[in-house]
Formats: sequence, structure tokens, C-alpha cells
Amino acid sequence: MRFSDQLAEFLDPPGAVAQICITEVRGSSPRETGAEMFVRQDAICGTIGGGQLEHRAIAAARDMLAVGDVSTRLQLPLGPEIGQCCGGWVEIRATRMSLRDRRKAVADAQAADAGLPCVYILGAGHVGRALACQLQHLPLRTVLVDQRAGELAMNRAHVETRHSAIPEFEIMQAPPGSAFIVLTHDHGLDFLLASAALQRGDATYVGMIGSATKRAKFRSWCAAQCDGLAVEDLVCPIGTGGNRDKRPAVIAAYVAAEVIAALSSATAQAHPSEIRADRPRRGVALRIAVN
Repeated sequence: MRFSDQLAEFLDPPGAVAQICITEVRGSSPRETGAEMFVRQDAICGTIGGGQLEHRAIAAARDMLAVGDVSTRLQLPLGPEIGQCCGGWVEIRATRMSLRDRRKAVADAQAADAGLPCVYILGAGHVGRALACQLQHLPLRTVLVDQRAGELAMNRAHVETRHSAIPEFEIMQAPPGSAFIVLTHDHGLDFLLASAALQRGDATYVGMIGSATKRAKFRSWCAAQCDGLAVEDLVCPIGTGGNRDKRPAVIAAYVAAEVIAALSSATAQAHPSEIRADRPRRGVALRIAVN
């Protein structure tokens, strides 16, 4: 379920709700300025980082709701005083939400969901379905594509599914900056889809399940079929990262980490001003995984 759907469900029932937002950060903190969550007397939605910071913010918001106040502010040092060791300082605002506030919060969440990076899983076999189960929990728009309706029917993850006779069309129609993970039931189809994703020239990540031998065969195939294609941009094999375990769920976990690292790195490069000075940027090492 998308966060906007969760939030709409949380805000829909009657009863007082507070919106908590981090309004200022100095030094290191669990979340950035603008991070927010929503609080009722008996439930919460979202997070501003957990720990004593969040615990105190929730308590303050519930006190505010209980006494009928409209808003309150907290200034918290993230040190021994509250049992945290981030070393920074944050200011938090809690505000009682009107009906208009609730509608705006849902609309903002829907807009944020619409702007999430897209990940296309091309192949709904064992590894594809395991990967969908991993990615459903990440802030991504995940699309599981297969020519075989029966394989798609076995998917249990909360992701988009597309029964497509021509999966290359899904690649062509994908938004710029998408990630593509190719793991179909047919090596020839794998080559066709991987080359289509690379030919776009704007993919953040293109990975193909296989081995060093399969990668070499793909390079030879591209030399004959797709002269000039930048094969070095392909990640193959996928999901190793030192992993030797070939069970689908384990491979999926490693691939999920690869993909989110690549997408996060691309976002950081596109918006360098949003990277906090107290947190060094992380490079992405993409090595890959495996049949």
C-alpha cells in the first residue's frame, strides 16, 4: 500500500489528529527538516526518526490535543539529556489538523508517491516475485511485468502487475531515470530487454540476472545486434555483493539493496544541496548476481 493510501485511511475517521513536523535541524539528527508524522491519541502514521526524539514529540502532540491547544513547539538537544547520541539539535512543531489540513496532507502524499522512482521487474518467476516482496516496502513505484499470466497470478506483493505480450513496450514507456531488473524465463528475451533498457540512455540502473559467462555472451550478442551499445553500464550478474546464496529471497534482498543504492545516489547527485554536511555521501559499488 502506498503511503498516501495509508495516510488517507489514517486521517479519514473522525477525531483529533496532530501533524508533527521537524522545522529546523542543527548538526546530526535521525531525520531531515520537513520530515513529518501524524498522531492520534491511540495511533500514529509515519515517523520522524524514532527513539526519544519521536517519543517526546508524540507525547507533546497528544498533550496538545488533550487540552485543546492548536499547536506547540519543542526544541530538543539530541544528546544525553534525552537518551540519544546523535549530537545535534532539532525544533519540532505539532499542529492540530483541520479538515482542510487533512485534505492537503493526503494530496501532498499523493504527489510525493507519484514522483517516486520507478523500478521495473521484468520477469515474474521465483526471483522476480521475491524481489517484488522486498521492494514493496521501499519508497518506490514497483512494476512487475511478465508475458505469463500464471506467473503474475502467483505474486502476493502490493505492487503493480502488468501482463504484457511485448514487455519491451513497458521499457519504452517508463519514466526517465527508471531502474530495470531483467530476470525472465528466457535468455534471448533477457538480452532483448536488457538491450532495450540500455538503449534508453537514461536508466538509473539496468541489471540482468546471470553470470560472468552470460554477461560475456550478452556483450557478443550486442556487438552483432546493437553496435555501439554501452554494455559496460549493465549490471550482471545481480545481487551478489559477496553473497554466495542462490535462494530467491536472498538474491532479492541483495538486488533490492543494489537498486535502492543506485537510485539514492542518482537523487543525491541531482540534488546535492539536500545532502547534509554532517553526513558524507556514499558511493555505490554495484556488483551482481547470479544463476
